Amino acid sequence: MTDILLATDSDWLTDEVEATIAGLHLLHRVRAGIDVVPAIMQVEPALVLLDLQIGNMGGVAACLAVRHREEMGDLDERPIILLLDREVDIFLANESKADGYLVKPLDPFSLLQAVESTLATT
Repeated sequence: MTDILLATDSDWLTDEVEATIAGLHLLHRVRAGIDVVPAIMQVEPALVLLDLQIGNMGGVAACLAVRHREEMGDLDERPIILLLDREVDIFLANESKADGYLVKPLDPFSLLQAVESTLATT
């Protein structure tokens, strides 16, 4: 099973993601943006699903922190999919150097397709 890191403080979002990828991937979760970098360094996930609205740093800042931390080595290249609240947040997703985005509420098929296609290209 492939490790995926979900960074969100939302229980309902966690439930949605778990229900979609259960049995296919191993899900790890952090609840604060400030915990994203340490979790990536510890878990070394193949993919990060990052909630734009995560507390204690925010998704954009957390994504940029991953991309610009020297001590991460090649871990800073792990694919990150931002989970957005609104379509207008696409601009923020592009500015954050994320590899992709999905707009909530998540459609299970779209989530699974995004996860699998991203993992297939890494």
